[in-house]
Amino acid sequence: MYFHLRAVPPSALRNSATWFQRLFEDDWDTVRERIGRHREEVLDRQYAEFELLYSGIPPNRTPDGPCTQVVLGGRPVFPTDSALPPFQLLTASQVAGVAGFLRAADFDDLWRHARVRLLQPYDVPDPEPQVRGLFAATHRDLTAFYARTAEYGDAVVKWLVR
Repeated sequence: MYFHLRAVPPSALRNSATWFQRLFEDDWDTVRERIGRHREEVLDRQYAEFELLYSGIPPNRTPDGPCTQVVLGGRPVFPTDSALPPFQLLTASQVAGVAGFLRAADFDDLWRHARVRLLQPYDVPDPEPQVRGLFAATHRDLTAFYARTAEYGDAVVKWLVR
């Protein structure tokens, strides 16, 4: 499972779950190319841990605000197949707020507040350097993605792809 975040110009958005699903049907070469241009991001199955890094509390119990929109936030759009997870849509305005939050965020401060909970799943001696490095790199990638998306005035569509 991968959690995809994709930049979409507001004029291209359609109010159709089928259209949203087609957004995520590209091959991996195309996805990697968009990632390289900061037009798409992909988080692995640890996406909920990134939600914890930014919002400070587990998913589905977060207050409103840019810190809670980085990973899981957005307006849900439900696919026609009820067995599939909903899409999440952030407007261009919300994207600008998230980009501002990430630009101003101090990674060390975010890490300090979530560190203990983020290290809990790792039952190895001294996992912190490697785990912290992974979170820092992903934070840089998400910051670049949202900054570029806000610069273009685009919305973001998110979906958990299986």
